[in-house]
Amino acid sequence: MIEALRGLGYNPATAIADIIDNSIAAEATEIRLEFAWQEGLAWIACRDNGAGMSAAGLDSAMRLGDRNPLDERSANDLGRFGLGLKTASFSQCRRVTVATAGEDGVQSLRWDLDYLAESEDDGWHLLEGPHPGSEIHLEPLIQSGKGTLVLWENLDRIVTPDSGVQDFLDVVDRIEQHLSMVFHRFLERSSPRLRILINNRAIRPWDPFLTGHPGKSYNPPIYPNPTGMGIEVECHVLPHKDMLSPEEFERAAGPEGWTAQQGFYIYRNERLVVAGSWLGLGAGRSWTKDEAHRLARIRLDIPNSADADWKIDIRKSTARPPLHLRGWLTMLAEDTRGRARRAFAHRGKPALFGNKQLIEAWRVVHSPDGIRYRIDTDHPSVRAVLDDAGELLPQMKAMLRVIEETVPIQRIWIDTAESNDVPKNGFDKAPDKDVLEVLMIMYRSLIEKKGYSPEAARSQLCRTEPFNSYSALVNTLPDEL
Repeated sequence: MIEALRGLGYNPATAIADIIDNSIAAEATEIRLEFAWQEGLAWIACRDNGAGMSAAGLDSAMRLGDRNPLDERSANDLGRFGLGLKTASFSQCRRVTVATAGEDGVQSLRWDLDYLAESEDDGWHLLEGPHPGSEIHLEPLIQSGKGTLVLWENLDRIVTPDSGVQDFLDVVDRIEQHLSMVFHRFLERSSPRLRILINNRAIRPWDPFLTGHPGKSYNPPIYPNPTGMGIEVECHVLPHKDMLSPEEFERAAGPEGWTAQQGFYIYRNERLVVAGSWLGLGAGRSWTKDEAHRLARIRLDIPNSADADWKIDIRKSTARPPLHLRGWLTMLAEDTRGRARRAFAHRGKPALFGNKQLIEAWRVVHSPDGIRYRIDTDHPSVRAVLDDAGELLPQMKAMLRVIEETVPIQRIWIDTAESNDVPKNGFDKAPDKDVLEVLMIMYRSLIEKKGYSPEAARSQLCRTEPFNSYSALVNTLPDEL
């Protein structure tokens, strides 16, 4: 049975996170993870400064299914099935030792899968004390006199015969990324509730929502579920790449990258369970993850009393919304996806200038035949040419129609998907003199041919695409031509 339980689907990162859940439940404020590689052998230790357990408590904690998942738990309890410590450990190693310093002093028990496999009977042989030669790993716990230590040895699922030290270090990096995301709400704030250290180095929290970043269009309100079940939602739209520094953009991408990290982030007692999923929601058919909506990230909080409704699994890595909430969540997600799409299309810049609509060069036409993109002939630069075209007006209109009918939509779509970003436009990285040269032509046309005052002409250009991004240059245009 234990060999079968090893196949529940944990990876090293999700398994370590399950161990840390127990430390948080024990009110630990510091968790120290130690990863060691010695001549092809490796071991992992997780030690906390929590309350520790009595001898009877340790015995119960080492039993499989020691608690009924239907029992009512405290509001802050991160457990559910009474299996996490054991199944997470079995999934990664063949020997797990748990030592604790509590009211009965230091107590230690271990499971050894090789010992069980070699036993002549089918007994559940839970062994006392660490494996001979492993006593040294308990010394930090004995010296502190407080907390609990979980020691993994014989890491057959992490260290394979062809593994090298770099492979082991890569696993450690992935674990750090995962923990910084899953427990970021415990690690944040100027006085965090929890510190997690890997080989004496503190983990930095990864905030999926870039909380407080000036590039965000607004700070979303909290939407409590009308049923009063303790479920709350925050709908975030992240800043476009243009609004972030290269370092901010790289870090905000998350462990799986911008496109993969979009969607709902489900927290159970502030512990992240699902990191980016549309949960099978969608109008008509389920939404997929695409470039246009990659800035959408929605925080969803549920209490541990909702585990059965949300079908939380043993690994605490999947969740499915109950039927009666799907309509409410779909409505919030549709609005968020729409705002994210607009932010992506406009490169994070608003479509309004003050209270006036931005004048765009292209407009989208929806028809029964599909979507088409048309040049807006009222854009100042286009209108000026058409008004002066004279006998060439038919040729000018024909030229615009050819441009409209040959927009390389498929090529743009492919390039966007391959580069994970929209192609550059809007004078991106062009010298100021190039922008100013075009600006002066339009500025002169507005004043001399349209009768605008210099101030009105500058105001018009500031809300005209693409010059809305160059207001400083627009304001340098002189009153006297």
